[in-house]
Amino acid sequence: MSEPSVQERYAPHNACFGCGPANPKGLRIRSFIEGEDFVARWTPEPHHEAFPGVLNGGICGALLDCHCNWRAATALMAAQGAQSPPCTVTAEYTVKLLRPTPTDRPLMLRARVVSMKGDRSATVEGTIETDGEVSARCSGVFVAVKPGHPAYHRW
Repeated sequence: MSEPSVQERYAPHNACFGCGPANPKGLRIRSFIEGEDFVARWTPEPHHEAFPGVLNGGICGALLDCHCNWRAATALMAAQGAQSPPCTVTAEYTVKLLRPTPTDRPLMLRARVVSMKGDRSATVEGTIETDGEVSARCSGVFVAVKPGHPAYHRW
């Protein structure tokens, strides 16, 4: 078996549609820290299409939201000096669909932290690329939640 993704390592029972390893009907993205990069490779299927050969924009948004959220969680984990990431949620995000995202080959998701507010919030930018060409871009703010929030300790 290959190396576990951050989702499989830290949240194996998470059922999130985009990134939950425990959701058999979800997208099940697998994100990895590779040197300075935070990446995921994901291959669309025909049922993810808006029309033949083009990925649905909502799926693009879900991929970017979850991948960027995990980048924020791992960055906040490092800032806190913790052994596991805090539970994080999306406070806001925007997606720009720059060109059609093809579905006939694997996609590369990338995410990077652009700023942090202490160890509780991170702003992350992400992209979807195909053959080195960016088709969608995202910017979002992700926050660690506290006890009492529905997402607290969801993983």
